[in-house]
Parts: sequence; C-alpha cells; structure tokens
Amino acid sequence: MIITVVYDNDAKEPFLADWGFSCLIESKIKILFDTGANSKILEHNLSMIDVDDFDYIFLSHEHYDHIGGLNAVIDKTSYVLALKTFSKRLKDFIKSKAELIEVVGPFEFEKNFITTGILGRALNEQSLLIKTIKGFFVITGCSHPGLDNILRKAEEFGKVIGVMGGFHGFSKIDFLRSYELVIPCHCTYYKDEILKMENSKPCFAGCSFEI
Repeated sequence: MIITVVYDNDAKEPFLADWGFSCLIESKIKILFDTGANSKILEHNLSMIDVDDFDYIFLSHEHYDHIGGLNAVIDKTSYVLALKTFSKRLKDFIKSKAELIEVVGPFEFEKNFITTGILGRALNEQSLLIKTIKGFFVITGCSHPGLDNILRKAEEFGKVIGVMGGFHGFSKIDFLRSYELVIPCHCTYYKDEILKMENSKPCFAGCSFEI
C-alpha cells in the first residue's frame, strides 16, 4: 500500500506547495484523504502522479485548507465520506455530484479502512485507520480533537504502528516514540522537534511511503 502526499505546506519540485493537506492512498482501491485549499494546485500535483480517479474521497473536517480543492476532484469519485455535522450547503453540494456517506460513529467503510467517526467537541473531525499486517496506520487532518485522543481511539481497534498528517499543537513528543513511523505534515506546530526522533520522516507534496 502506497501513500503519496499531494498537498502540503512544503513540496518537492515539480509539485507545488500551499497551506493545506491532501494525500492519496493506493491499494486495491484509491482513497483521496482531504483535498487541500486550492483546486488548481491540487489538480497540478495529482497530474504529477498521473492519477485522476478515486474510489472514495475522505474529508477529515470542514476547514477550507482541507476541503477547498473538492471542486477539482468530486466528479472523479463515487463516494465521499463526510461528517454528519458538516454544513447543509456542503453536504448538498456533495450529494449533487457523488454519493454522500454521512459519518457519525466509527465503522469500516471498505475492508481494512475504518473511520474513527466524529471526534472532538468544539470542532468535529474524523481520522482514517488503515489496517496493515503489522497493525493500524492512522492518517489525521489537523488533529483538532488532540492527537493523543485520536491515537487512543485508534488503539481501541488494535495495535497502532504509525501516524501521519497534521498534528496541530500537540507537544507531548515522547508520546510518539513508541510508534514505528511518525510523519508530521501540514499544521504541525512542533514539526522540527518531532523530526528529531529516529522514527519520524519529513512530509512534503511529492513524498511517498509504503506501509
């Protein structure tokens, strides 16, 4: 299974950098996690890896830097997973273009792919759990509910081997040392400190990881 970052604050040429996040998960199916902020930049970066269709689009939360590029890709998927608490306007737009899967609680929407369901109170967010031979790999949007809370929720399903995505203001660096792979991306305040750990790798548009 390959994960490629296609939208991030940092980028490797010929990919473009911009404030926001999106990554592509490729196995037997293709899942686009979030859509960045800008449709043109997302389209450009996806063209660099020659991918233009997806089985699912998974939206972590309703912030523009994670859903702003949706216009560019919604016609290229069959299903969009979005929280039930998303605005009616956004859900109506999704339903006009694709089948909307409204998320409340955790469930497996495809074999080996699980949503955490709604997490957080002030700001709702969902994260993606990917089951591998070794355990679960977690992908987060911005971790507004708290990265430790997200990971504890993930551990209810089994062993967690790693995590990537935006970690927001999470500062408990030692909490991350027990995981095999930690990849801090967009919206991670303590990225420099996390990248000093031996189990971490840098994130940028154009980077790929095999899990």
